[in-house]
Amino acid sequence: MPPSDMPHIPVLRDAVLDALRPGHLPAGRFVDGTVGAGGHAAAILESAPDARLLGLDRDPAALALARDRLAPFGERAALVHASYEQVAAHVAAWLGEGAGVDGILLDLGISSMQVDDPARGFAFAHEGPLDMRFDPTAPGPTAAEIVNTWPADDLADILFRYGEERNSRRIARAIVAARPLATTRQLAEVIAAAQRGPHEKIHPATRAFQALRIAVNDELGAVERVLPVAIDLLRPGGRLAVISFHSLEDRIVKQTFRLEATDCICPPRQPVCTCGHVARVTLVTRKPVTAGADEIARNPRSRSARLRVVERLGEAAG
Repeated sequence: MPPSDMPHIPVLRDAVLDALRPGHLPAGRFVDGTVGAGGHAAAILESAPDARLLGLDRDPAALALARDRLAPFGERAALVHASYEQVAAHVAAWLGEGAGVDGILLDLGISSMQVDDPARGFAFAHEGPLDMRFDPTAPGPTAAEIVNTWPADDLADILFRYGEERNSRRIARAIVAARPLATTRQLAEVIAAAQRGPHEKIHPATRAFQALRIAVNDELGAVERVLPVAIDLLRPGGRLAVISFHSLEDRIVKQTFRLEATDCICPPRQPVCTCGHVARVTLVTRKPVTAGADEIARNPRSRSARLRVVERLGEAAG
């Protein structure tokens, strides 16, 4: 998990503004698919006096903060309690069927306000219920359900796949043996006791908690599904900016962007193209943009942030 920070500090703020260029699009239409406390959204609206922005978030608590933060912008900011996977339907309702936007931001990180709330169950530093849902009002498995009902092999699979946890099988067996587990600290103690190997700087439960959070919220699947949809929504010249916080997310973004920026995806030795694939974007960032030392000092959460940007091909938006 990213280190905690004050929720009003938007990660890579200046880099996001450089990527989405609201200052050059004073009447632009933007989407923040993970609006959180509204820091990036406020920066975009401050940079473009006639711009409008649609903000989505799965977390009702985050939306409440965003409403306060964006209240000075009045009707220029529209906020919806929804997953970014539903962005196409909400853009259609906001701008009209078939309308496109000039920029989309997805900040995929978990926020400090979520981590620091014991009732949400994201962190082993606080005693709380094993929940971990981004949207606590939504149906779907909680971390408690996964921990207490999944077979050991399935638990080990998600710990290894989503947490890159080398002791996944040992930890999974320990969890099954300790059932039922009700709180974050109970789970963290079981995981720590099951760990073997050299001492590390991070807490021994860090990777497992990340893996459970990803599984609970289907985070990687959601990223895979939303990227092509977001590109569909861009007007020619519009840009999609994505901030990732761990290698699994960043790999999906990198691979999707490269695919969408490639004309032919046939095997290299095939003499004639038969795939019919046509590039829809161009890469604005060939390598991820990262935070500098000054930003990391002000906001430690930015240390693991990676920003990638693509631009929709076609005549530039006006």
